[in-house]
Amino acid sequence: MSKKEKTNDIESDQIDGVQNETIEVEEQVVEEKTVEEKLQAELKQEKDKFLRLFAEFENYKRRTAKERIELFSTASEDVMKTLLPILDDFERALTHIEEDKEAEELRNGVLLIYQKLIKTLEQKGLTVVKVEKGDVFNADDHEAITQIPAPSDDLKGKIIDVIEKGYKLGEKVIRFPKVVIGQ
Repeated sequence: MSKKEKTNDIESDQIDGVQNETIEVEEQVVEEKTVEEKLQAELKQEKDKFLRLFAEFENYKRRTAKERIELFSTASEDVMKTLLPILDDFERALTHIEEDKEAEELRNGVLLIYQKLIKTLEQKGLTVVKVEKGDVFNADDHEAITQIPAPSDDLKGKIIDVIEKGYKLGEKVIRFPKVVIGQ
């Protein structure tokens, strides 16, 4: 072998060695990037899980707060429903006592108790559903007990008489007004 060939062999060996080292370094860089990319991907997944869990917790807090407010606003609904027949009885008693002129003191006492009861229940959120004779009947807002022939044509499909008052507790109707409508 000539000197030139030896030099070419040495140079080619050196070039091959440098190329092999470059490939090994690139493989290490690729491996390091892969490990780094894996860690970044895991971090991204954990952040995503955390954000979802945090959002779910916030929704839970909001939902339970709303349920609690609704519970407090309608907690007395059962008590109010049981007191409504008592209010009806008071109203009936007052109409009958009106007819008896001798029981003026009794009427004043019953009226005082009735007004106090109404005022107390109104403070707790109970309100009367306003219905008057001649109003248009709406099945969503009224409960029809019966239909009678309308005394005049303008009362057809309208409320002729209110049998029982309706009541709301807050915004919720706890008893619909019972009415008679004209046909």
